[in-house]
Amino acid sequence: MHGHHLRLLSEEEHLDLWTDITTGGLYGAIKRLAAEGLIEEMRTEKVGSYPTRKVWRITEAGRQTLSSLKINALREIVIRPDPFDLALTRLDLDRLDDLEPVITARLASLKAMLTDYEAHMLTVARYLSLAESLAMRHHVVRLKAEITWHEELAAQLPQLTLDEKTRRTLHDPAP
Repeated sequence: MHGHHLRLLSEEEHLDLWTDITTGGLYGAIKRLAAEGLIEEMRTEKVGSYPTRKVWRITEAGRQTLSSLKINALREIVIRPDPFDLALTRLDLDRLDDLEPVITARLASLKAMLTDYEAHMLTVARYLSLAESLAMRHHVVRLKAEITWHEELAAQLPQLTLDEKTRRTLHDPAP
């Protein structure tokens, strides 16, 4: 498969929806895979007035590596730390009034993301395998969990603000 064909396939398969691979990053990835011996040039070809292009194939080492990566991805549970949590646990007393509009905006953004993603899912549903549908549903469930948590946070903002002011006054006397 040549680079342009791979790029078209990644767009067609909506690779960006379930990976951190961008379509624009494919050519760099091809170079790295070739350097690691995971793919190899099969031939070059020229079609019409287009530039000559390389056609690649996966090597046996590439097949083994891919198989290993897939099984590891299925086994590994990935829940990354969210920088938001660090910021929430280290609030600035003089910025507590900013918290409500920030949380409201985050909640609105999450709801918009969910709406857009669900609409996109409906649009592409007929083209998806069961596994692809389930992967997209996984993303929906995660977004809904974020929305639920943010709604709980929003409901507790008055108590959170009071707790921050009280705790800081007791433990951090003014200089």
